[in-house]
Parts: sequence; structure tokens; C-alpha cells
Amino acid sequence: MSDEYENDTPQFDEGVDVKVKPEVKRPSMYKVILLNDDYTPMDFVVEVLQKFFGINQDHAIEIMLTVHQRGLAVVGIYTYEIAETKVTQVLEYSRHCKQPLQCTMEKE
Repeated sequence: MSDEYENDTPQFDEGVDVKVKPEVKRPSMYKVILLNDDYTPMDFVVEVLQKFFGINQDHAIEIMLTVHQRGLAVVGIYTYEIAETKVTQVLEYSRHCKQPLQCTMEKE
């Protein structure tokens, strides 16, 4: 039998324990942006903001007016996957309702 094992217990060299912390990065964030057009009704924009972003009516009206006056507004900031999902939901719902509302995302 080997000297390496004494009483069926493995023998280890004594040394210094070194704990390595894995480097954890925060995920990149993306802005979801609504774009103004001359055809989408303001009420529809408010509905979209409430339905897909969970924004209350007063805040949704403020954002809608910002889109109308400035041409665009940041609706929220999310990780890539969530931002992509929000954009897709808005675009699909808009097309389903025959509205030209545009929504996009860009890295923050």
C-alpha cells in the first residue's frame, strides 16, 4: 500500500489557501426609445407605455408629449435581452393595431 494514504484518508501538502474571486461585470445597458411620427394617435402611445412598460397614465402622458415635442424619448433602460423584447413587443403590437409607431434601442 502507498504511504500517500494513511487510514484511507488522502494526505495533502500544507500550504496557503488562495481564494480567487471571479471577476463579475455588470451587463451592458440599453435605452429603449420611442420615435415620433405624424400618424400614430397620442392615445395609442399612452396605451403602449402603460401596457408594455408599466407606466402610470400621468407619466405616460408626459413621455408621449416629450416624444411629440422632441421627436423621441427614452422610455426605459434595460439589459440587452429585456430591451430587445420590449422593442419587439411594441413593434408587433403597433403593426397588429395598424399603427406606424417606431421603437428602437441603443447602447447606453
